[in-house]
Amino acid sequence: MASHKLLVPPPKALLKPLSIPNRLLMGPGPSNLAPRTMAAGGLQMIGPMNKDMYQIMDEIKEGIQYVFQTRNPLTLVISGSGHCALEAALVNVLEPGDSFLVGANGIWGQRAVDIGERMGARVHPMTKDPGGHYTLQEVEEGLARHKPVLLFLTHGESSTGVLQPLDGFGELCHRYKCLLLVDSVVSLGGTPLYMDQQGIDILYSGSQKALNAPPGTSLISFSDKAKKKMYSRKTKPFSFYLDIKWLANFWGCDDQPRMYHHTIPVIGLYSLRESLALIVEQGLENSWRQHREAAAYLHGRLQALGLQLFVKDPALRLPTVTAVAVPAGYDWRDIVSYVMDHFDIEIMGGLGPSTGKVLRIGLLGCNATRENVDRVIDALRAALQHCPKKKL
Repeated sequence: MASHKLLVPPPKALLKPLSIPNRLLMGPGPSNLAPRTMAAGGLQMIGPMNKDMYQIMDEIKEGIQYVFQTRNPLTLVISGSGHCALEAALVNVLEPGDSFLVGANGIWGQRAVDIGERMGARVHPMTKDPGGHYTLQEVEEGLARHKPVLLFLTHGESSTGVLQPLDGFGELCHRYKCLLLVDSVVSLGGTPLYMDQQGIDILYSGSQKALNAPPGTSLISFSDKAKKKMYSRKTKPFSFYLDIKWLANFWGCDDQPRMYHHTIPVIGLYSLRESLALIVEQGLENSWRQHREAAAYLHGRLQALGLQLFVKDPALRLPTVTAVAVPAGYDWRDIVSYVMDHFDIEIMGGLGPSTGKVLRIGLLGCNATRENVDRVIDALRAALQHCPKKKL
């Protein structure tokens, strides 16, 4: 028998059925789920430590190697969002006192700086205004001056819509005995990326962008150089949950019997497996072409509306997320709210250093179609006609 009376009554809200709007997600992520991926989320649970689950995990690893274009054996999934993968990379590679060079041209570089500082690394931000990118010369100056063990670059800066060129940066880093860490959360699947051929030592991404899978899992891979740095460290990583030695064993990356580490998100991994299967069936190059063509169509239609693209150089525009300068006289919040309330379409304003400066429109995976572009343009046209405009 219970010894105390309940102080908290049953919440009335939970006695009602769950209601989810039918919304088109055209922001920088998460994206709408493909039907096959959504169906996988309704499959029955199995235990995380049996041959059937191990088979699914192994298939996921092969899918990651394909979309990353890498042969790295140390390739796996982190149980957490892209933030978790960033933290996993830093907590395993960096030790207190290590020099860490960061390309901080948006919110993700800022977050890398924050995490590095919390770990006691000597962090050296290369700060740029929103919309900026890095040249080989600028990075080489930072490498020569600070002699870092690790350089962080964001391939697709979703807060500004910048696509960072990567060719030559891996070779440059290795010349200075530095590892290259790249964030590809919003770029993976939407624009060319070649981990091995571009000399990237650590690459991570997220499930919820162009892969059209639910949030909560992230993809990560480490080169042999990165593995050597992690496996020869003098101190234990600060996080047990993100300790790559444990995770590598659990994901079958070390040819040793698998040992339990944590309970993985089984259902989320079903969906991730199916999302990788879909891009394998489509083909990476076809996926890149789809995003490139949809982005070109979107850019043309935005400019026809009189809107200005935030990134001026077409070669530096991220195909998966387009940033548009907030039109003069408008409050970006009014535009975002109007599009949501009247059209059930989600776009977003800026993030971090781009807050108040841009509107962000995503073309992610199955959402990257001309039909969806037309829907967004119709919604934006109506918002510009009906939202209040302040006198300048």
